[in-house]
Amino acid sequence: MKLEDRQHPMTVNIATPQATWRNLPAGVWALGFVSLLMDISSEMIHALLPVYMVTVLGTSALTVGIIEGIAEATASVTKVFSGALSDWLGKRKLLAVIGYGLAALTKPIFPLAASVEWLIAARFIDRIGKGIRGAPRDALVADISPVHLRGASFGLRQSLDTVGAFLGPVLAIGLMWMTADQFPAVFWIAVIPAFLSVGVLVVAVREPERPRSLRRVAMPLHRSKLRRLGTAYWWVVAIAVVFTLARFSEAFLVLRAQSIGLPLMLVPVVLVIMNIAYSVSAFPMGILSDRIDRIPLLAVGLVLLLVADVVLAFATDILWVGVGVALWGLHMGCAQGLLATLIADTAPEELRGTAFGMFNLFTGLALLAASIIAGGVWELLGAQSTFLTGAAFAMITLIGVVFLRGRLIAMEHK
Repeated sequence: MKLEDRQHPMTVNIATPQATWRNLPAGVWALGFVSLLMDISSEMIHALLPVYMVTVLGTSALTVGIIEGIAEATASVTKVFSGALSDWLGKRKLLAVIGYGLAALTKPIFPLAASVEWLIAARFIDRIGKGIRGAPRDALVADISPVHLRGASFGLRQSLDTVGAFLGPVLAIGLMWMTADQFPAVFWIAVIPAFLSVGVLVVAVREPERPRSLRRVAMPLHRSKLRRLGTAYWWVVAIAVVFTLARFSEAFLVLRAQSIGLPLMLVPVVLVIMNIAYSVSAFPMGILSDRIDRIPLLAVGLVLLLVADVVLAFATDILWVGVGVALWGLHMGCAQGLLATLIADTAPEELRGTAFGMFNLFTGLALLAASIIAGGVWELLGAQSTFLTGAAFAMITLIGVVFLRGRLIAMEHK
């Protein structure tokens, strides 16, 4: 499939604001609420799990770090194979149900676990579930969405997902207060939204019929098939990788707030501020990306990240840290759904699952590398140098985005 046969990322689509959210398919809304419910469940547990493992089960901080690193790496690798499998089977909802189902089934293990080994097993299976569902779900959003509403569809799903990401920790804090710090009670309550998530997916999401004209893909991960993803797709992935190097783990936002003097009991507020900014910006930016050139919007996200890094580097009090964290959330609202939209724009329809899988693998590995770099710079040179390093990567990515826009314009006119 040639680039000009696909929805091009440079295309300007005409639609009214009223029509955008009203005309989004019910399946896109349902997938958004599936993500919201599962994120509430997962974040209720993950917000408390490190403290629970260290204070209740006596696990070392090093062990917690190793477990988290292995879990996230497992999810990134699994996404590649699940995306390719969804292209081969021509069925995306089935894999999404399996992925969300595995995650839901692990949730009761957390309150029942009597040893760290059980928690490791549950965390590992949970991340496998995340890996299985990620790429097929994103490809399903692209399959369901009308081309002229693709940006809004990814923006909505990302926005609802992020609402769950900040509601989870808030609920965990409130429930810990109500139950007098009873970890198992909070973990049991977290089971409920996980199973509701699977129920919504099974009942409310209908997978569209595979077009008869769409070719079957026998070996999606074969080198020849990866080449068919196209130059524009690989340029988007390359930009996304460098972008990810610029935005290391949000754990460093928490560490920055602590270094300024934020009390430990208020640390979750940092991620709440970030996720509120993220959730309120993702959907409007998705709508806007359906009306104007997507590439400048990606540049806006990079500028927001660059400014956030500079503010956090030179912040001298909690107020400025809050400003930097809010800007960080806004940059994610601008960029994350937009990158997913660009992947859908540039990849062949029959290889969308594979495309999202490869995208998630490379950006996942880049996030791991970014966090290692950030941690090393923090240890050697301090917090200010860490955020200035992030700003430098953001500037490099901004230059790459300008080059990408030129490449896409040249390819469009060939």
